[in-house]
Amino acid sequence: MNRTTNTHPMVFEAPGPGTWLLDAVHMPRPFSRFQAEIHPPNLAIGFRDSFRRYGVLLETLDYRMIGGFGYFAPQPAPAEDIPARFDAAAKAFEEKLWRADLASWDSETKPAAIRDHLVLQRIDPTKLPLSDLVAHVDRCREHLARMIRQHHLFNSAAIVPVGDFMAHVTEWTGLPLSGFLALLRGAAPESAGSFPELDHLAAAIRRNSAARTVVESGEQPRVILDRLLATPDDVGAAMGAYLDLVAYRLLDSLDTGEAYALEMPEVLVEGIRFAVEGSASAHTEVSAGQVDKVRSLVPSLHREDFDDLLVEARHMSRLRDERGNYSDVWAGGIMRRALLAAGSRLAADGRLHEAAHLVEGDYQEIKVLMSGAGGPTADDMADRADLRAAGRAGEVPPFLGPPPEPPPGLEGLPPAAARMMRAVGTAIDALFATSSAASDDKVVRGTGSSPGIYTGTARVVSGPAEFGRLRRGDVLVTASTTESFNLVLPLLGAIVTDSGGLLSHAAIVSREYGIPGVVGCRDATALLKDGMQVRVDGNLGEVRVVGP
Repeated sequence: MNRTTNTHPMVFEAPGPGTWLLDAVHMPRPFSRFQAEIHPPNLAIGFRDSFRRYGVLLETLDYRMIGGFGYFAPQPAPAEDIPARFDAAAKAFEEKLWRADLASWDSETKPAAIRDHLVLQRIDPTKLPLSDLVAHVDRCREHLARMIRQHHLFNSAAIVPVGDFMAHVTEWTGLPLSGFLALLRGAAPESAGSFPELDHLAAAIRRNSAARTVVESGEQPRVILDRLLATPDDVGAAMGAYLDLVAYRLLDSLDTGEAYALEMPEVLVEGIRFAVEGSASAHTEVSAGQVDKVRSLVPSLHREDFDDLLVEARHMSRLRDERGNYSDVWAGGIMRRALLAAGSRLAADGRLHEAAHLVEGDYQEIKVLMSGAGGPTADDMADRADLRAAGRAGEVPPFLGPPPEPPPGLEGLPPAAARMMRAVGTAIDALFATSSAASDDKVVRGTGSSPGIYTGTARVVSGPAEFGRLRRGDVLVTASTTESFNLVLPLLGAIVTDSGGLLSHAAIVSREYGIPGVVGCRDATALLKDGMQVRVDGNLGEVRVVGP
């Protein structure tokens, strides 16, 4: 399939043997050239190291970027590694390896990543001499590469216990995943947009009438943030701590080509206002009655196993988002800040039309442009930006190469290896699977990811640049969301997505925050119009148009 533009033809052909699947869940829009170059090789390293440790019979997920979109193909583990993988899988379940990984994440990896982020974050790239800025960009890029690897190194720890729980409960009860995944609610507060730093800030503002007046004022959002930061006593300190944590996180992407939070201060201000009103931590824990209802369907022989699996899945749930938010989501924003500083200088010299266009170059092109020795023209970079802005995953092939086939059976594998592959397969299917239910002009159908019914205004958002249009209580209609999206979540009444299944980010955060969610609709952004009144039914997996 070819798509011809005014710059170059976009050819969608399989980059290698086998079937290549489109990752519309993590890449609903094309990646910038900068990100498309750095992301796949480091992602593959993280997957490889994670799979080896857990005895997964895959070497890695091979990602290739085609026209900015990510296509992936699972790569089998080398035959000579299989005996060691069998042993590793048995050991992982016996020792609950994921618990050791989470302990390491909490005590070593996450604190070290935060320290490294803050070191780079405290450098103002706009004030650096050119030679120092070039070195800073190099340093930020190496940091981002390491953080991409770190994110995916913890993949197995995040998905194996959850996938294992899902696979067993489905087998024991016959329930669909939507019938029991709500049992994980409340185990991942950050997925519901809840941060201790935000809670501390909100409490400080509530105690300070002058600060509260600032928050409630009609001043420009960036002015409000600056005034809060300059407020003496605990408000200023709490504001600084919160901004340290979130200011440079990417808002709704894993791509350095998209905005970080401080570029859209209205989102941060609205979240602070919501928190000051006491609504920031509205996510709810699952009730004992909900657990008992599912447990009663489990054969008595397996109920203790059910209890154990639920404990493990809940224990690990928060790693789903944390591994990205404290790794490449944060590092990507720091990288973007450095590139914007370099891009501003190039724009001032007339070599770019906009500072943000610098991300449209690969790294060699960026270095050449910064050196003043040539490189793409300003028009070339602008054309690339326009092409990327127009791209949508729904417009490109869902797979390349031969049609997808079912994965090989697990018969004949040792029990632990079979269990490991079933857990990983269940989790991956639940991440990417979309609904096959047909929609019409009045009802958009998908998969109900979080129960409840909500009626509100549809806000069709194509990317983070449009987050400023969101108003409290809106129904977000978008292609998909990532873990970086969590800062926006408190504003929403419901979530509807084109892509993703019951373990996609949108599904998880809708459950965590207790708002209705319908995911994997395939055509929600095409059929629903901005400003429509819609009724979101997370029980039935339907979005009904109820008004213009």
